[in-house]
Amino acid sequence: MSAAADRPSLTPVFVRLKLSLMRNGLRQSGGRTVAFVASLVVVLLIAAFMVLGFLLLRGHGAAGAVAVLTVGVFGLGWAVMPLFLPSGDETMDPSRLVMLPLRPQPLVRALLVASLVGIGPLFTLCLAAGAVAAVVHGAVATVLAVLAVPLVLLVCVALSRAVATANVRLLTSRKGRDMALLSGLVIALGIQAVNFGAQALGRAEDLSVLDTVASVVGWLPPASAVAAVRSAADGDAVVAAARLAVTAVALVVLLWWWRRSLVRLMVEPDGSTVGAAPESVRDPAEGRGLLARLLPGGRTGAVMERCFRYIWRDPKTKAAWVSALAVGALVPMFNAFQEAGSVYWACFASGMLGVQMFNQFGQDSSAFWMVAQTISTPADAYAELRDRAYVLIAITVPFTVLVAVATGLVTGGWSQLPEVFGLAFALLGAMLALGVVASVRYPYAVPQDSRRNVAPGQGGMAVAAIFGGMFGGPLLCAPLIALLVWLRVSGHHDLLWLLLPLGVTYGALLLWGALKAMSGPMLKRLPEILAAVSKG
Repeated sequence: MSAAADRPSLTPVFVRLKLSLMRNGLRQSGGRTVAFVASLVVVLLIAAFMVLGFLLLRGHGAAGAVAVLTVGVFGLGWAVMPLFLPSGDETMDPSRLVMLPLRPQPLVRALLVASLVGIGPLFTLCLAAGAVAAVVHGAVATVLAVLAVPLVLLVCVALSRAVATANVRLLTSRKGRDMALLSGLVIALGIQAVNFGAQALGRAEDLSVLDTVASVVGWLPPASAVAAVRSAADGDAVVAAARLAVTAVALVVLLWWWRRSLVRLMVEPDGSTVGAAPESVRDPAEGRGLLARLLPGGRTGAVMERCFRYIWRDPKTKAAWVSALAVGALVPMFNAFQEAGSVYWACFASGMLGVQMFNQFGQDSSAFWMVAQTISTPADAYAELRDRAYVLIAITVPFTVLVAVATGLVTGGWSQLPEVFGLAFALLGAMLALGVVASVRYPYAVPQDSRRNVAPGQGGMAVAAIFGGMFGGPLLCAPLIALLVWLRVSGHHDLLWLLLPLGVTYGALLLWGALKAMSGPMLKRLPEILAAVSKG
């Protein structure tokens, strides 16, 4: 018997490792289990609605174009989003395997199969099945559909892992993570471009342009697999075979690229962070004086200075802030340039920056134990949470004012600025309040030595926090929104300015209530918080 036959397969080992990591992560607390189950339910509901939508499109003239473009955009998301959004686990980080005697080919196969276990691949499978179901007609198309669905899934996963592996050293270096800021801005602009493209298509009376774009995207994997089924349904077997072949060749090329990147990662030395020694060493205290003079004294100033330095120096914290600032300004301004643009879009800026309050202790990582040493009473916990909120307020309030004024300049809605400020500040207070609760109750680690933004087993908590902020913030502001609607409907426009003081007061009360409610639980949960955020 040959040595290859005696060697155990890596694939079941990596699949069991993936499942064990997921299971052990969920066992750590009931909150993580609830967050994971809630995320799974939400994803399955979205997938079910998308599949239903594709089925309802069957027979419609635009069904093929919609299916092809949807899969194409989703494939692009697989290529770029895993680099910047919370995802991944220990089995997906090949840099942790460099010391193991593993051959590249079995390793690629094992990692590929392990990558198919998760919520993302399940959603992609549902999306591919729905897109194919929208265009399949006839026996030949059905046969191709059976091949197209797994091809779409494999191409998406292989593309994501190949890109991640090729850039793992860049993303884990300090300079590389700083360079990722530019990529984050490009992605933000790209998302807005897709958004406005969809709005333009929604207003267009003639959807022929949709078929034109789909005819081009239909030659790009993984959308080419769905386009192959569409061509087969139209009776063009030659084009269908060519498009399916393009998808298969793309999968082979991606696997080859992935394998080559793994070889380079596990064999070649890492010189990504090697640089010339500086000619002189700066004083560590240089530049501290100005910031210290701008901040209040005592504990408040120390906490705020620490948080500001995290924002400036920590690559992942900086990336999150730059992305939030970019999207928070782009969305209101882009929508202001639309015909139906409204100054109320400025509230989006305060909402985007308010999300940064969630998981406040994750950025501290294992250094949180030093913070924990300074907290011995509920008053200390209250001050720590309050001072961290001050940092968000110091950035968000002037930023929101700037965005609102710029949006008002474009839309001409100067008279609406007082009520907009009221809603925006109330939303900020609501987001900060929710962030305080989430930071204390559901903390998670932000790994410092990898491209991932969430430690293994904690991804569900991060997703739940994001969705909780998206829906919880506006829900808490429902009384002010109802008051605004009533004043406008009843014609009391001269009283709309009252929303400004009411919004500021309401947001402050929400934040104060959350701080008071969480100061005691935070003191009791300090060991749990430290254990949660130290996993990175």
